[in-house]
Amino acid sequence: MGRRHGWGHHGPPGPEFLFGFGGGRPPFGKFPFGPPPPKAKRGDVRTAILVLLAEGPRNGYQIIQEVEERSGGAWKPSPGAVYPALQQLADEGLILGDEADGRKTFSLTEAGRSYVAANPQTAPWADQEDTGGDWPGGDIAAVFKEAAQLGTALVQVVQAGSPEQVAEARKLVTATRKRLYGILAGDDEEEDA
Repeated sequence: MGRRHGWGHHGPPGPEFLFGFGGGRPPFGKFPFGPPPPKAKRGDVRTAILVLLAEGPRNGYQIIQEVEERSGGAWKPSPGAVYPALQQLADEGLILGDEADGRKTFSLTEAGRSYVAANPQTAPWADQEDTGGDWPGGDIAAVFKEAAQLGTALVQVVQAGSPEQVAEARKLVTATRKRLYGILAGDDEEEDA
């Protein structure tokens, strides 16, 4: 299949060729399309849990999904961060877990409600709104995520596509690159060239 495109017995180039890291390390370590997005601050998982449970009972999965949704997809805490934080809050007597239908649902205890009332919690995703969507990652992280997915799609077209499909992909990538530079230049219309 690779010979059809003239790549010899090794097949088509991989993403390291397509994106210019020449087989060496990507310019940002394991983040080839830019620096890693900022991480959530210490205590953000705990704060997020308290904010959400102040609204009503939730299980761990619902907490993870709600944080991801409210942060616009910029932050999805891992189960390895959420469940230990839930256990710590339970050990402190601030939350209680009730098992129902095979799921453990957590809610604030009376002590937890008093704690939240005495120590108002600012939702970590509110930082994202205050900084124009750049916490943690926001639009910047979303652009790099899309670029990574674009790279995967390009590799698939190059590996499995017909010569006509590869040529069409090349034209699309060229037009997209020009349009991106047009955005930087403040042009409203795509340039012809």
